[in-house]
Amino acid sequence: MTDPRVESAAPLRILPSGSSAILVELPDLADTMALLADLQTDPLHGVLEMVAGARTLSVRFDPHVTSATELTSALALRRLHPPRLDSQRTLEIPVRYDGEDLAEVARLTGLSETEVIRRHTERPWTVAFGGCAPGFAYLSGGDPALDVPRRKAPRTRIPAGAVALAGCFSGVYPTASPGGWQIIGTTPVRMWDLTRQPPALLSAGDRVRFVEISDSRYAEIAAQTHAAPRSDDAAHMVGAQGRLTVTKSPFPILLQDAGRGGQTAQGVSASGVMDLGALRSLNRMLGNPPDCAALEITGGASFRIDVPAVLAVAGAPCGITINSTLRLPSHQPIALDAGDEVTLSPPASGVRALLGLRGGFKVEPVLGSLATDTLAGLGPAPLSSGDSLALADAPAIAVGDPEPAPDLPRAGETVTLDILLGPRADAFTPEMLALLTGQEWEVSQQSSRVGLRLNGAHPLLRDDATELPSEGTVRGAIQVPHSGQPVLFMADHPLTGGYPVIGVVAAHHLDLAAQIPPGARIRFRPLAPFAEIGAFELERSL
Repeated sequence: MTDPRVESAAPLRILPSGSSAILVELPDLADTMALLADLQTDPLHGVLEMVAGARTLSVRFDPHVTSATELTSALALRRLHPPRLDSQRTLEIPVRYDGEDLAEVARLTGLSETEVIRRHTERPWTVAFGGCAPGFAYLSGGDPALDVPRRKAPRTRIPAGAVALAGCFSGVYPTASPGGWQIIGTTPVRMWDLTRQPPALLSAGDRVRFVEISDSRYAEIAAQTHAAPRSDDAAHMVGAQGRLTVTKSPFPILLQDAGRGGQTAQGVSASGVMDLGALRSLNRMLGNPPDCAALEITGGASFRIDVPAVLAVAGAPCGITINSTLRLPSHQPIALDAGDEVTLSPPASGVRALLGLRGGFKVEPVLGSLATDTLAGLGPAPLSSGDSLALADAPAIAVGDPEPAPDLPRAGETVTLDILLGPRADAFTPEMLALLTGQEWEVSQQSSRVGLRLNGAHPLLRDDATELPSEGTVRGAIQVPHSGQPVLFMADHPLTGGYPVIGVVAAHHLDLAAQIPPGARIRFRPLAPFAEIGAFELERSL
């Protein structure tokens, strides 16, 4: 006999997304939200984080605890329950409808500007999921007449507080950033504020009503909204324990630890050090905890220490000079006296050197981490000449032995990276998949901690050039935009993206990818053919 509580079945596909994540594809946003709510209430063993998209759920797991196959089997036993709405908050967001794209939205919808505003404010919206940036929320459930495409050419800068539309969603930009949504207004309300707990104003499930306000009311609210303290004000704390001062640096120096996990619900990615293996090696030599923060340096730098300390440098091999006379190799603990000057030469290979001190640095964490996220603007400010960091003098164990310097790539060399195809490899023809792996990709000078921009002689093109509905991405993802020239996402990648990910760099090659310099070339080597992990129907309950 059929269970009367079962309404219907929802088809699911489970797709590979690197070594430690899967992408669950569902029919629509409602099913995605139902599965997310169920997994938040009754978590699966070994799951670390989940990022919801318009029709997908990205699930990152600990591969030492579970596997993609085990998670797929566990998901097959689930039943979708409609999310409970009794705990929903309703928030009002005042808007001055002065957006640059208001007239264009009116043209696209066939409505007057007044009617666009009425329809945007008349219905409540619901926070479906976060992404793009800390505090950014995708709002669903508005008037279907307001379904408009993104701009053909994204803007290089959209101001904080911009209220916008894209597809069936509305949203508010929490900080100034690039973007392609259609701007219809602005709000003086701060969507992201580190003085709040939690910093994000909106959470999944919240109901939002937009309220039209006048110019004078906008000015009143804006005047009452005082600027939140900078999240990086603690970056230059000086204490009695002593300090390390930057005396010369051609490029900004970043403080990095293992990252801030567990913040995806607020649109915050883990970020953290680019070369995690180098950070652990560094801390073994210093006797620090494995994730103790260090300075991530590109291009060399000079420092002065004002108390006795033990220093080590790992990552990209570089020469170390003490007081302009003593020359030492990296990858060993070095005892320093008060007043010593330390100079790191530019690395001979690789990109990033890590400098650490026994006992670490005294810096106030931001959302539980000392990592600097360059995309989100979170964490300590970059350091330049004249900036200082206080020494923490935290407990440590015995100083470790020197460790061998790694063999890292140089400009002009070719590096082979293992990849796992998917989750969207099936969006490309066999010919395009052959191009991905059959040619070399040069790393562009425009590469950064957000991603390595790659150039190939033959771009990866698709017959269907439409954007995907936004879905979660992972570190190591190889995303293919309309140009066909891939971007390899690194530590500061966005949580969600609208272009297909053709493959993901295997976990054992992520640190190597972080040390590939501009001018080097990459050859991708798939570990196996692309195949979905599973497909089945999940029962919906009434």
